[in-house]
Amino acid sequence: MSNAAVSSPALAPASPWSDGWQRWRKNRLAVASAILLSLIILACLIGPFFFPAKYHEVTNLELGATPPSAEHLMGTDILGRDLLARCLVGGRISFAVGLLASLVSVLIGVAYGVISGLRGGATDRIMMRGVEILQAMPFVIFVILLLTFFGRNFALIFVAIGAVEWLTMARIVRGQALELKTREFVQASRALGQTSESIIFKHLLPNLFGVIIVFATLTVPGVMLLEAFISFLGLGVQAPMTSWGDLLNQGAQAMEEFPWLLLFPALFFSTTLFSLNAIGDGLRDAFDPKSSRQ
Repeated sequence: MSNAAVSSPALAPASPWSDGWQRWRKNRLAVASAILLSLIILACLIGPFFFPAKYHEVTNLELGATPPSAEHLMGTDILGRDLLARCLVGGRISFAVGLLASLVSVLIGVAYGVISGLRGGATDRIMMRGVEILQAMPFVIFVILLLTFFGRNFALIFVAIGAVEWLTMARIVRGQALELKTREFVQASRALGQTSESIIFKHLLPNLFGVIIVFATLTVPGVMLLEAFISFLGLGVQAPMTSWGDLLNQGAQAMEEFPWLLLFPALFFSTTLFSLNAIGDGLRDAFDPKSSRQ
């Protein structure tokens, strides 16, 4: 055996996370969507600071709704406010609701699913029957009733949406937990006397992290779509605040006379949803254990 063969170090096997990110970076659509989404978020965060008037101030009431021009790139709304500024500020609200409501749904769904899957038996059956009953309820109507009775509070919007979006997450996490608890390392932990809480935080959650990240990414566009639907019904954020759903509602009411009021908010919203879905699909393909073994 040659000295070179002896001295050459063994190649370290790639970790599942490293392998997954390598696969994700090869997905050109997902990478391009991530770049596009980053630009939209950056524009929404810093763009409004470049406008002389605040997004809710009437720049020229006599001006009214005017089509796109050099002064107003996306035109103005019926009250003479710059539509580009309002689209960027509305994006802040839509992203905030999407992210915070998704966080609420992830926290509830992961906790519920892990407990149900780890406990098993009668506890699992009772908890899953509860999920099935809740999924049969018309949750859009439930959210609308919450907002009607408790007011259109910004915090209540993402809490209400997140509270009805956790059911699918719970079912996915529960299925993964049922499979993981039969693994040797979990059985060994039980034999060593570790508590359920220790098994959850040391073994289950680290192995579920990839699934949680992928599904959370796919949850954000669904939450944003639900917020847009609620705002489209006039039950979203209160004036002078606005969101993309609220702008779509206003644009739909005046689309025949002022089509740009609907076109540009719809362009922002649809591009964002497409980017989020493409990123989520790319993450799902990259971290899918079945595809990684192909």
